[in-house]
Amino acid sequence: MNVLLAETPPKPLPFPRTSASVGAELRSLHAAGELGLPLPGGERTAARWAALAAFGRRDLALARLAEGHADAVAILAEAGRSPASGALYGVWAAKSGGTGAVLEDGALTGTVRFCSGLSLLERALVAAGDRLVEVDLADPRVRRHPDAWQAVGMDASDSGDVVFDRVPGALVGPPGWYVARPGFARGGAGVAAVWLGGAAGVFDGVLAYLRDRGTADEHQLAHVGAMHTALSCAEAVLAGAATDDVDALVAGTCRAAVERTAVEVLERALKVTGPTPACRDRRFAQRVADLPVYVRQHHAERDLAALGRTVLGAA
Repeated sequence: MNVLLAETPPKPLPFPRTSASVGAELRSLHAAGELGLPLPGGERTAARWAALAAFGRRDLALARLAEGHADAVAILAEAGRSPASGALYGVWAAKSGGTGAVLEDGALTGTVRFCSGLSLLERALVAAGDRLVEVDLADPRVRRHPDAWQAVGMDASDSGDVVFDRVPGALVGPPGWYVARPGFARGGAGVAAVWLGGAAGVFDGVLAYLRDRGTADEHQLAHVGAMHTALSCAEAVLAGAATDDVDALVAGTCRAAVERTAVEVLERALKVTGPTPACRDRRFAQRVADLPVYVRQHHAERDLAALGRTVLGAA
C-alpha cells in the first residue's frame, strides 16, 4: 500500500472526539489551505484521492466534512464558478425515504436527510429535482435538526436533517447538469478513496493491537495477510482508475471494490482482536463504528446491479 495510502499513518485526532473538536480541526485545515485539494482530472486525480484517503485514515468524521467541501469546490469549478471567500461548503443531495428538496418559484422547499456539517458550514450545494442550488446557510429559513442523527458511528460528523422553507439560492448549471457532468463519476470514486482510508485506519488499529501484545498466532497472522491483500487490491483499482477518464463504469467498479474491502476488513479485524480493543480502546471502537455507517453510501446489491447493467450494456 504505497500509491494512495502512505506507509506511515497520518496523526490521528485527539480522543474523545466531538463535533466541536472535529469542526475546529476542519476550520484549522481550511485556514491552512489543506482543504484546497487538486481538482480531479488527469494526473491530479491520484493526488486528490491520496489526500482524501489520508483524511479517511485519520478520522472518518473529519474526512466526511473535508470530502464534502472539496467536492463542492470541484463542482463549482466545473460550472465556472468560484466558492465564497473563506466559506466551508457541503453537498447535500440525499433523497432518502421519499424526502428531498424541490425548487418552487426559485426557492428551495423540503427536507434533506444526511446533511453533514449542518451547524458548521456556511454554504451548501443542494440537489433539488434536476437542479443544483447554492444556498447561504445563514438564512433563517434553513432549519437544522441534529437530533435526527442517532447513530454512534459518524456521531461527530455534525449530521442530521435540514428543512428548507422557501430558501432562495443561486442555480448551478442547467437542468440535469449535476449528474450528467464528467465530474459526477470522479466525485463518486473520490468518496471511495475516503472509505479506503477508513478501512486502512481500522487495519492500523489491528496492527497496533498486535504489536502492543508482542505476539500473534497463525490465525491472526492469516487475517492480517488477508486484510493487507484486500486493501492493496482496492488501492490498486483506485490508483489505476486515477490515470484514466472516470466514467460510471470505472466509478462503480472503484466503489464496489472498496466497499467489499471495507466489509472484509471489519469482519476480520474483530476476529483478530476479540472484544478487548472494541470495549477498552475508544479510538479503535470509534473507527469500527464509523466505517460501516459511511461505507453504506454504497447501496450494496442495488449498486452492484447497476454496475452489472452498465457492464452488460458496454459488452
